[in-house]
Amino acid sequence: MRAKRPYIVLSFRTTVDAMAWEKRCIAEQIPGRLIPLPRELSAGCGLAWRMLPEDWERWRERFDPAEYAAAAQVEQ
Repeated sequence: MRAKRPYIVLSFRTTVDAMAWEKRCIAEQIPGRLIPLPRELSAGCGLAWRMLPEDWERWRERFDPAEYAAAAQVEQ
């Protein structure tokens, strides 16, 4: 069995918000990827952006919290 590791997961209010976030992250080379919202979380549109905690610490000052619904740490 694969060892679980912590990730930061950003949820979004709408699918449009999630897709816009992905487009921005690709353009700015922000690491992470769009994933189905983990079962542990129940909010938003069903899509989430997953990134490593160290990447979150590096990039979060550039993020406007209004662009995503919530940020949570999960193990996957």
